[in-house]
Amino acid sequence: MRGVSLTIVAGCSLLVSGCIAKTAVDVVTLPVKAASKGVDMMTTSQSEADEKRGRALRKREAKLGKLERQYRKQSAKCDAGDRSACAEARNSYDEIQAILPTIPQEPER
Repeated sequence: MRGVSLTIVAGCSLLVSGCIAKTAVDVVTLPVKAASKGVDMMTTSQSEADEKRGRALRKREAKLGKLERQYRKQSAKCDAGDRSACAEARNSYDEIQAILPTIPQEPER
């Protein structure tokens, strides 16, 4: 009976020592893991930066399209004699000219 209990105690001590060793490794590597995760969160990968630039470009292109549509409508009203539409058309044209340099041109084929 005593032999069985000694075997159980010996087996349990091996299991417990493994748990203690794993816990010690976890405690030692925790600062490294935390630091690397923090660095990962603070840096932007190239693909993330590309996606961000792409979203900003599409947003500017959408705004340019909207302004061009407004400008055409306002110009038509201006041609029909609406003086306030002429002022609005000039404002839209100025906004278009401000946005155009920020949008890259497509290469000619």
